[in-house]
Amino acid sequence: PAAVGMAGEAMYEMFRLLALAKYEERYVIPSAHAEQAHSLEELATECSLDYDGGPGMGGGMQRGMMMGDGPMAMARLEPTRGNGTSGMAMFHQRGDTVMLHIRVEGLKPNQEHGFHIHDKGDCSSGDGMSAGGHFNPTGKPHGKHDAAERHAGDLPSLKADAAGRVDVHVQLTGVTIGSGAADIVGRGLIVHADPDDFKTQPTGNSGARIACGVIQAHRGA
Repeated sequence: PAAVGMAGEAMYEMFRLLALAKYEERYVIPSAHAEQAHSLEELATECSLDYDGGPGMGGGMQRGMMMGDGPMAMARLEPTRGNGTSGMAMFHQRGDTVMLHIRVEGLKPNQEHGFHIHDKGDCSSGDGMSAGGHFNPTGKPHGKHDAAERHAGDLPSLKADAAGRVDVHVQLTGVTIGSGAADIVGRGLIVHADPDDFKTQPTGNSGARIACGVIQAHRGA
């Protein structure tokens, strides 16, 4: 803090604002410290797969920390039949918002994939169809995750990098962890093969379900 002329509390608030900004406006961190971007975002959102005792995703990812209190949940995404997509998701409720840290691999390189919370926490069918339709306790039409009219389970699409991987933090509204009609615990989490067009009702025309997981309550270390 002394090196940049800011108190610890002021730096914390700055990092929080950066994490909630639009992606293209988010990082003003000097390039010499670009490697710290995810650490700063995790500090601001207080949601990370990389805390001590956390789920991680293999490869030495179980490190770092989870800050703050509030209910948490997690889901392990497993590939559906004939697919190779897998991942982990951590949800952390802070007040009226839920922070999501999602990591997925085995996606189509440089392509968007539809991503939703589904009504049923059931992946037993092998093709993800046993998870039912989108989680929609308010009976609204399908739409973008930040639209006024949308399913509670409508999440931002996942944009894979050149290696077919995603590692992002997202702020969610309209859902809760562990209580209320919008509780996501026990629901399904689905990654689709194709982009979501955010228009076709009620699915977004996102194609096959290539990974499926069940959102479960999680107690941090």
